[in-house]
Amino acid sequence: MGTAKITWLGHASAVVEFQEHVVYFDPWLDDNPVCTLKCSDVNKATAICASHGHIDHLGDSFALVRQTGATLICTPELGFYADSKGLREGQEVYGLNTGGSWRSEGFTVTMVPASHTSEIMGEGWIPGPIQPGSGAVGFVLDIDAGATVYFSGDTGVCADMPIIRDLYRPDVAIMTVGGKYNMGYREAAYAASLIWPEYLIPTHYGTFPDQQLDLDQLEAEMKVRAPGVKLVRLKPGESFEYRRE
Repeated sequence: MGTAKITWLGHASAVVEFQEHVVYFDPWLDDNPVCTLKCSDVNKATAICASHGHIDHLGDSFALVRQTGATLICTPELGFYADSKGLREGQEVYGLNTGGSWRSEGFTVTMVPASHTSEIMGEGWIPGPIQPGSGAVGFVLDIDAGATVYFSGDTGVCADMPIIRDLYRPDVAIMTVGGKYNMGYREAAYAASLIWPEYLIPTHYGTFPDQQLDLDQLEAEMKVRAPGVKLVRLKPGESFEYRRE
């Protein structure tokens, strides 16, 4: 019934390829120390989903939209910021809020809640200015007659997770498990029990010394809290293929 190829690009960035479509989530490429894919390597994208304004998630979203003609899926506030950089709502940008969806041929992207603080880190954020943002979100990619993929973005465990499970029934969950800015071992294993996917792909670790992850420890926690959910072990640049029978 179709295969979805999910590639972890490093840190919290991922790309899902299916049919003729390519959907990027939080593509932080050029300045990502563990990502070998660079903006100049990307020549095709259908949609770019940006979960929030932190620079390691917003990343190269705008550049990829300009380069590929993809649609930027983001919150209205990030859309307003994109507009200030020359990307137009209703053209390159499609602003959503939680519960809203964007439909393209063969799939739907729905914005779902996440629990995480965020402002927008524009070009000037290192010297000082941080611009008002709109919090953080996650996404559900629902492929017609194919996989349903939940991308958590940065989040802690939140009460919306059982609702996401009940409404969308994700087959694969891509979840941030860095333990400093998002979930640690217990939290991620518990979140897996709430979302209850068939497969869990952890991200947001291994980039910096203060955000590491022992996959054996995570798997041990999952066996207790979310038995039956399978842990997918990837290195940056590696892929996992899911086929719904």
